Amino acid sequence: MKKPDEEDAPIISGDEYRKRLEELQIELVKLQRHNIANDRKVLVIVEGRDAAGKDGTIKRIVEHLSPRETRVVALSKPTDREKTAWYFQRWVEHLPSADEFVLFNRSWYNRAGVERVMGFCTGEELQEFYESVEPFEQMLRRSGMMLFKYYMDISKDEQKKRLKARRRDPLKQWKISPIDAVANKMWKQYSAARDDMLAHTHSPASPWSIVRADDKKTARINLISDLLSRMDYEGKKAKVIRPNPAIVFTYDPDYVESGLIAP
Repeated sequence: MKKPDEEDAPIISGDEYRKRLEELQIELVKLQRHNIANDRKVLVIVEGRDAAGKDGTIKRIVEHLSPRETRVVALSKPTDREKTAWYFQRWVEHLPSADEFVLFNRSWYNRAGVERVMGFCTGEELQEFYESVEPFEQMLRRSGMMLFKYYMDISKDEQKKRLKARRRDPLKQWKISPIDAVANKMWKQYSAARDDMLAHTHSPASPWSIVRADDKKTARINLISDLLSRMDYEGKKAKVIRPNPAIVFTYDPDYVESGLIAP
């Protein structure tokens, strides 16, 4: 397989984006019909830095899917009671049952990212997470759940630009938080946490897919394409769902060293 290369990552035009998005959303509807007919349980985890484009990507995925069998989960900070419970407990009730397609907009990986950087967990709690997450995800897979993990990666300059635009947009004020306010200032700490998380939690059985997301439209198209390409369903159009390996690719520690994953 060809290694991803920055020069192979063209920016998609507006017209092409709209055409390809419609084609992919039709494929998503086909996929959901197949999932329902076969009692599939599908969980997609979407992680990434603040302003990486998680919300917009998830919105395009679910836009034309059945609301009865589709759920988006974006949990707020834990309550005092939840802080005393088993760490994974608050997510368990949101896991998919048969026929359901569930997307987590951030997940239990908060522990290795935001919680670690902001000091919301101890070193012991982080280590416990690293020791528990693979067995936990293994239990999910053994239950018949299909699990996909995506990390949307952007550059420091692009994040700074997006956060600035967010503060000026009256329709995006709900996205602004104290954590959001320091995201760019603590860039190096978040990079170190990301690299540690990927190294500890990537495995052949539960791999991470990296999505280069400096261009939102290109990232959306390729994440959706990759997701569709990894599942079988009736009426699948292989030509439509061909992801660009320069945009979405399986994590490899060498990509951190080479700078392909934003330093």
